[in-house]
Amino acid sequence: MPTLHDAAAARLRAAYAGSPTAPLRDILAPTDIEGAYAVQSINTRLWRAEGRRVVGRKIGLTAESVQRQLGVDQPDFGVLFADMQLEDGGALEWARVLQPKAEAEVALIMARDLDRTDASPEDVAAAAGGVAAAIEIVDSRIADWKITFADTVADNGSSAFYVLGRQVRPLEGLDLASAAMTLELDGRLASEGVGAACLGHPLNAAAWLARTLAARGEALHAGDIVLTGALGPMVALAPGMHVRATIEGLGSVEFRVGEPV
Repeated sequence: MPTLHDAAAARLRAAYAGSPTAPLRDILAPTDIEGAYAVQSINTRLWRAEGRRVVGRKIGLTAESVQRQLGVDQPDFGVLFADMQLEDGGALEWARVLQPKAEAEVALIMARDLDRTDASPEDVAAAAGGVAAAIEIVDSRIADWKITFADTVADNGSSAFYVLGRQVRPLEGLDLASAAMTLELDGRLASEGVGAACLGHPLNAAAWLARTLAARGEALHAGDIVLTGALGPMVALAPGMHVRATIEGLGSVEFRVGEPV
């Protein structure tokens, strides 16, 4: 018999067709962590059964100010599927998003599995094969982005698409905490930040993810992509925009937003 969690998952899936759903507060309390991840897992299993391939994870809510806004004291995570990746310099089809925003992030590419409940930033660095600049295109199936922590977790971390920079560099010699980030829309500065905005260091965020997954009986795997969290404020997207992010030491990554059809 379908559960309330199944009903919430179905509402979110239906919203991808173009009509955002009302917040899930009739099913999930704003800070119902386990219930929210249960909903996320239902859709993840269904999508995998339909043939979608998991290629990594994304971390969200890495800014303490956003955590306070949603009444929690921890980040969240979602699942990355292969069909969510856009080519660096490619295009985002406007018809495939509802209310998209973009944020610049540091992406890790794992070289080895990591499944330790006590994983440290040093463990992450040892298991990572490289690092790249990235843009995450976030979206919400919840109307008007009126989300709680439970809403965004259930909605796969408010994920949509992501773009990886072509340059993958070793971690050695990089000062990711101090790395400056700029995000431009049509050549104009729209957001800026620094690596330390992501839980003090992007590796701190990735270590949190590794510990959290291990506690749930899951792991980061060799080849996984990990989007470690925003380095600055997200920006709303509109048709026709050109989006470019630059992270000190990692280079640039970009895409354009297509026009409505």
